[in-house]
This record gives sequence, C-alpha cells and structure tokens, in this order.
Amino acid sequence: MLSMDKNDFRSLIKHYFLRGKTAKETKEKLDKYYGANAPSDYTVKYWFREFRGGRNSTTDEVRSGRPSDAVTEDNVKKIHEMVLADRKVKVRELADATKISTERTRHILGGILHMKKLSCRWMPRMLTPDQKHERESTSKECLDLLMRNRADFWRRLVTVDETWIHYYTPENRMSARQWTEAGTSAPKRPREARWVGKVMASVFELKGDYIE
Repeated sequence: MLSMDKNDFRSLIKHYFLRGKTAKETKEKLDKYYGANAPSDYTVKYWFREFRGGRNSTTDEVRSGRPSDAVTEDNVKKIHEMVLADRKVKVRELADATKISTERTRHILGGILHMKKLSCRWMPRMLTPDQKHERESTSKECLDLLMRNRADFWRRLVTVDETWIHYYTPENRMSARQWTEAGTSAPKRPREARWVGKVMASVFELKGDYIE
C-alpha cells in the first residue's frame, strides 16, 4: 500500500464531506482502511469545520506578515490538549510551548477552539450523591409540613446561617479562572477546607428574632 501524507488524508476527508458523510462516518471509514495511520478524530472534525465554513483548499494557508506555520493543525491540536490538561494554563505558556505569538494563540483559543476563560463559581462545598438525596428528602418533608399547616410551620421554623472565617487569604477570582468551551457554564469548585486557623460563625433565627 502506498504511503499517505497529511494532504492525502485531507483530500479523502473532503471527498467524504462532499458526499454528505458525517465526521463520525468519515473517521470510521478511515480507521477501517488505514488503521493506526488514519488521522485522529480531532483532525477529522477540524477539517469538517473548515470545509463547512467554506474552505476549499486542503493545504496549509500562508498568511501575509505572519509565519506560515503559526495557525496550523498541529498547533491547534497541541494548544487544545494543553488546555484540556490544565484549564488554568496561561496564554503566554501556550505561546511559548508552540513558539508562536500570544496574538495567534488567542486567535486559536477564541477563533478556532471557541474557548474563553471564566472565573469559577464558588460553592460552599461539593455535595456527594447521598448528601444531595438527603437534602431533597428533607426539602420534601418540609414542603409537606407547610402544606398541612402553614401557620404552625412558620411558627416552629428555625433557620440558621453559618460561615467559616479563615486566618488566610483564599484564592482570588482572577487566579481561579479556567478555560471553557463556548456555551458552557462557569466551572464550580468547593471552597478550600482548612482544618486549622479558622472559626465558624453561626446565626439562628426564629420568627424574625435572633435566638443565638
């Protein structure tokens, strides 16, 4: 069998694209006939996006005033893999690893991978499935009591609020930002649990009066 270079595979991908095949179907056919030499799933999807956007050429485009190898399939793939491995990786670190400018790196992140960096949404703690189930059951019981006798429910209800006061400075929002795909919500993370150097402040309330 004759060897296939990347342009040959790109031409095959374009052929299947023009025939109306999906990226998944194309990947399956390439794997069937070329095995381990077939392009990756990421590469197939990348070229489907390019052809869907109106691109006809299967060769690397030369950009005026910039290195011809700045925005290449290999650089896009490497940046994507680095971001997936470390969601907090900095643009400068990505640029240094691929030896391209930060401007081209930002273009790959936003213009090609459609990713942006969002601050984590702080949560008091990350609940386990059992804890979530317990809270759901407790909420249903409270709702049932409320529906039986509203006046008695509100008379006997005691609410509480509590917070940890730490003797250290938690990670700020800027340093906690992570790269995310377009259309996804901000990532969540629990607040750091330190077993020393903290105190808990609790406030209980009954019918509008503080009881402790």
